[in-house]
Amino acid sequence: MNSHTIASLVPAILLALAGTLSAGEFESIFDGKTLDGWKALDMSYWSVEDGAITAESTPQHPCTSNQFLVWQGGDVADFELKLKFRVTGNGCNSGVQFRSRIRPDGLAVGYQADIYQSGPYLGGVCDELHSRKGPELLTGNGKRTVIDETGKRTATDLEGMATMRPPGEWNDYHITARGQHIVLRINGVTCSELIDREETHYDLKGILGLQLRSGDPMKVQFKEILLKQIATR
Repeated sequence: MNSHTIASLVPAILLALAGTLSAGEFESIFDGKTLDGWKALDMSYWSVEDGAITAESTPQHPCTSNQFLVWQGGDVADFELKLKFRVTGNGCNSGVQFRSRIRPDGLAVGYQADIYQSGPYLGGVCDELHSRKGPELLTGNGKRTVIDETGKRTATDLEGMATMRPPGEWNDYHITARGQHIVLRINGVTCSELIDREETHYDLKGILGLQLRSGDPMKVQFKEILLKQIATR
């Protein structure tokens, strides 16, 4: 087999491996060099820079509709995800989509671990393009929220709140989802917790993706993306 043939098989091999992650082990789902195993409806915004998945909008190439780069290794259900991110511009507005679905127009519907410059959205859980009653922010930075079967939300304070590191520095995101219980941590601080029991609205399985937010020019980067699938009982 010549080198050209081997090179052509590498993306397919990586994708096959990505769909068979072992339960109970953290494994890298980004090779640090290419976008193999990741796909967006419009790939023109996405590249790899400085060993990181990079999404950028500019005045010459504006982002007029939210863009999502989706991991092609299959749906996630119960899992832990660890990654590093940094972002500039557009209010530092981005996020990690999980247990979601992608519409034909490329927009995501479902849970998002939010990224924002500060305030309740930083480290909060949003319901992107939600249809349920109430705000899209299901639980905010510094809050533990229980949503009962009827949609009633009860929020209490956590001990800490997330803050972003200075511009240019990398931030750590740690997302844990087990059944209807979701916990988000940023830079080592448990910043939001959600127990979502709302009938017909909570999601237990779906895609994993990264967001470039529409609006003003911005740049967001993600690296060292580690996923652990948790076996359900």
